[in-house]
Amino acid sequence: MQIIRMRVGDTLELKKPHPCGEKHFRVMRVGSEIRILCVGCGRDMVLDRVKLEKSIRKLIPAEESAPSD
Repeated sequence: MQIIRMRVGDTLELKKPHPCGEKHFRVMRVGSEIRILCVGCGRDMVLDRVKLEKSIRKLIPAEESAPSD
C-alpha cells in the first residue's frame, strides 16, 4: 500500500458523504492521525491515516482548490 502525500490546505473528496451531504473535506493537520474539516458544515474530525486513505476518492492540491484572484 502506497502512502498518499497530503499537505495542509489540500481538499479531499471522500467516497461517502458527511451527514450534512458534503463529500469534500479540507486537510487541517497531517501526521499519523489527520484532522479534516467538512467544507459544507465546518465540523472537524480526527481520523487515523490508514482509515482515511482507504476512503479517499480524489485529492485536490491546495493550489487548485484555492480561488484565483
